[in-house]
Amino acid sequence: MIDSSDINQTRRDLLIGGALSATAAALPPMASAQGPETGQAPAATPAPVTARVALRVNGQRYELDLDTRTTLLDMLREHLRLTGTKKGCDQGQCGACTVIVDGRRINSCLSLAVMHEGADVTTIEGLGTPDKLHPLQAAFVKHDGYQCGYCTPGQICSAVAALDEIRRGIPSHVSADLDAQPLLSPAELRERMSGNICRCGAYSNIIDAITDYAGRPA
Repeated sequence: MIDSSDINQTRRDLLIGGALSATAAALPPMASAQGPETGQAPAATPAPVTARVALRVNGQRYELDLDTRTTLLDMLREHLRLTGTKKGCDQGQCGACTVIVDGRRINSCLSLAVMHEGADVTTIEGLGTPDKLHPLQAAFVKHDGYQCGYCTPGQICSAVAALDEIRRGIPSHVSADLDAQPLLSPAELRERMSGNICRCGAYSNIIDAITDYAGRPA
């Protein structure tokens, strides 16, 4: 005959064992949590890989030893202290970091500095200064196209390159005839400037400023 006390004891042991198993499964592994107490030293962080980059920025030559992961934007801001180029979204969506590289506008946050060995880079500081504004900067002031001003360096660099594209006959997505000289029209300018976001919403003022600078009626 089976003693009821033996059944109750076995049932109690089973419940206790199940609870302990569930608790153990929920806890992190002790070996990884203890770290140095296990006698194993933590893995050392490897040193960054660096490379020497030589390029010209606003007419001045620079040679820098950079972490190969450094973006062109961070090189300009953190290493050369050219903080006119702004870091907005850091994902290539807003255009605040636009600079001109070898005559073409790019989002500097998406481009590694080591990719531009020997390149000629122009930032907003290379276009004009507070004492001697670039004519497009003056047009932005005239037409109140800057407002908060954060996007303005990218807007101006982008606009300078966009107008050069029009002069060279490079069509855009709204060009009616791909073989004809693009028109300096609001539609063309809006399309070419569509990669530069202005959170103040000063788009019409920006188009007026670009048109004024280009010497055509708005």
